[in-house]
Amino acid sequence: MDGYKFLYPNGWLQVAVSDGPDVVFHDLIEESENVSVVMSALTGNKKLTDLGNPSEVGLRLAQKVLAPEGSNREADLLSAEERLRGDKTYYDLEYLIKLPTGERHNLASVAVSRGKLYTLNISTSEQRWSKVGDLFKTVAKSFTVD
Repeated sequence: MDGYKFLYPNGWLQVAVSDGPDVVFHDLIEESENVSVVMSALTGNKKLTDLGNPSEVGLRLAQKVLAPEGSNREADLLSAEERLRGDKTYYDLEYLIKLPTGERHNLASVAVSRGKLYTLNISTSEQRWSKVGDLFKTVAKSFTVD
């Protein structure tokens, strides 16, 4: 992968995407369950903490990516925590996303490395969350950047 790694569930397949996330995997049976990584360039030599605390970054991600104005979606930030692994800081974020078609549960792990903001996002329907939540938390916490 492109400067990062993470675990993903057995039986998930990589999906070819253009003009979007760097990588996307989805469940073969529950195709709406997916994990993706998006990379964004940062100006200057910023650390993750320069972008704000976990709650501030989590709210900004919700407003700009998960439920931007006019998207007909609503994102509630349920939790925001800082995690240290080696010399890197990660923000682990949990959301409830309300869509016209139902609710989804999202986890995100955010990190900064080599002038880029890396965001891993893993998502499922709210109905399946009780079944896959622990597995999805393992995936999100496995995310590391070089």
